[in-house]
Amino acid sequence: MSTVEELQNNSAQSKDSHRPPFKYLITIEPLGLLYGSAGKFLSPENLVGRSGSYFPPSAATLSGLFAASYTDAEIHDLLLAGPFWGITDELKPTEQNFYVPTPRNYLVKDGKIKHKLTWKKYLDKQDKESYGWRDGDKEPPNDKFESNTWLAINQWDEAKEVKKAPWKFLPHLHPRLELDERRVVRQKDDQEAPQGSLFLENSVQMEPGTCLVYLSNIKLEPGWYRFGGEGHMVDVSCLDLAQNITTKINRTIENSFALITPAVWGSNRLSYREPFYLQKGDKQKYSKPDPESDERKVWSVAALLTERPIPFRYRLGNRENQQLQEQQHKSDNNKQNSQPPKLLSRGRYAVPAGTVYVLKEPINQPWQKWPDEWFPKEGPSLKRWGCSLALPLPSAIA
Repeated sequence: MSTVEELQNNSAQSKDSHRPPFKYLITIEPLGLLYGSAGKFLSPENLVGRSGSYFPPSAATLSGLFAASYTDAEIHDLLLAGPFWGITDELKPTEQNFYVPTPRNYLVKDGKIKHKLTWKKYLDKQDKESYGWRDGDKEPPNDKFESNTWLAINQWDEAKEVKKAPWKFLPHLHPRLELDERRVVRQKDDQEAPQGSLFLENSVQMEPGTCLVYLSNIKLEPGWYRFGGEGHMVDVSCLDLAQNITTKINRTIENSFALITPAVWGSNRLSYREPFYLQKGDKQKYSKPDPESDERKVWSVAALLTERPIPFRYRLGNRENQQLQEQQHKSDNNKQNSQPPKLLSRGRYAVPAGTVYVLKEPINQPWQKWPDEWFPKEGPSLKRWGCSLALPLPSAIA
C-alpha cells in the first residue's frame, strides 16, 4: 500500500475511533550540529551560557516535517511519540532497541541501578500501618543519585544499568561584524545599532553512531531535512517498527506505570498532574478542581514520584495575535522590508518523563487506547504528539 493510500484510509476513519497505532520508527542523524534551545533567545545584554537549553527536540518539532509534506486532512490522525535516542547498529529491521527516560523510582549511581523503590504498606515507628516508597523493607537512602539517565527499552522489565545522553552542548557566538572592520558592530553617535551584534547559539553535538528516535503511525519519506532552530540539516530514515517494540508499547497498563514522554493534563489555562474531564463552558476550565471530591477526575492516584514540571510549547500563536503583530511591524520603518515574526502560544507545564504513577484502580488498557477526552485539546488533541506515553511498571508496587 502506498503512503497516499495509507493516509486516505487513516483519514476516512470515524472521528470517534482511535488513531491508527504506531507503525514506524523514525531516526534522525545530524549532519553536523543540532540546535539545543527552545523558547529563549539571548541578547547582547543577557549572554548566559546555558540559558534556555533544551534537547532533544520534542515530537512537536518532528510534526513540522509532516506538516510540510502532507495536507491537514492527510495527517488528521497523525500520532507521534518521543524524543528518544538510539545506537544505529541496534536498530535492526527484525529487532530494535532504543533508549527511554529512566523511571524515577530507580536510583542510579555510576551508571548502575543501586535501588528500586516500591510503593508498599509498612509499619511506622508507632507500629501503625502506613504506605510509602520503600527500598525493600527500609526507608529510601538519603544520598545523591544521578539524574537525566536513559534506559534501554529492551531492559524495561529487568533494568540493571542505564546510559547517559550521547550529546553535549557547544554554545558559540554568531557576531555581526562591521563591513569595513574586523570588529563587532557597535553603537554610533549614541544611536542603537539596527540589528543585534551578537547571538549565542546553543548547539548540540551528538556522538558518532547515535541518532534521535521517534515513533509514528504515518510514514515520513527518507531524506535530508532542516530540523529545529537555525536550519540545521539532518538525515531522516523511516523504518518499520519491529515486533518486539510493538509488543512492548501495546502491553496493558494496570495500576502502575512510568511516563517515557512528558505529559500535559488539564485545560488551556491550568496544568494538572493527572487528567480531568473538562467540557466547553465549564468553570472547571478556569479554576482548580478539588482533587478529593471532583467527579471529573479520570484516575484515583495513590502515589506519584516525579520532579518539578518542565516547560512545554508546541504551536504558534493564533491568527488574531499574528495580525496585531503585523500591524505593529508595518509601523516600524526600520523593519518595513523584513518578514514579521509570529507570536508563540502560551507556554504549558508538563509532568516530566520518567514520572511513576501508582493508581488505586487499574486502567486495564494500553496507552494507544486511552480516550482523546483524557488529553487537552488546543486545535488537535495533545495525544497527537505522544503526550504521556506510558509503559507498565509492575515492579513499582510491592
